[in-house]
Amino acid sequence: MSPSGPDGSLPGGVFVDANLLVLLVAGALDPDIIARHRRLRTFGPEDFERVLEMVSGFERVLVTPNTLTEASNLLGQHREPERSRLLMTLRILIGQTHEVVVASTEATAQPSFPRLGLTDAGLLGLVSRDTPLVTVDLDLYLAVSAVDAFSTVNYRHLQEQHAQSN
Repeated sequence: MSPSGPDGSLPGGVFVDANLLVLLVAGALDPDIIARHRRLRTFGPEDFERVLEMVSGFERVLVTPNTLTEASNLLGQHREPERSRLLMTLRILIGQTHEVVVASTEATAQPSFPRLGLTDAGLLGLVSRDTPLVTVDLDLYLAVSAVDAFSTVNYRHLQEQHAQSN
């Protein structure tokens, strides 16, 4: 799949990290799964609704093969019969996203690769104000913020704000 449009630019959209992809998949299948999935213990159904609302304000959700692989692996840690249903829901979500391919050589060329790893270093090279990132990963958030603070949202901050207002 081509990573960019005819003019070399990314299509308008928002990137989400693997953890939030897992949340979106679980919530789309059955919000009750969120409380039972070990990788989603810090989330509730209201987080699914909030993230869904955030990403629906963009033209599309942007993903990378590495982010999808991580999300698939995290979803696969759940038990059957929900595990298969989660992966089928991921399949549907993939069909509704735009996949942006980053060569591993490009991702590993990022100075922050040793700290972030392959998936997050690849995201770091893609996000911008026009294609921001929503993440719960503090290291990734800080790395993107160091480049451009307006290119990322730390979803944990939104969780905290919501908790304080209730």
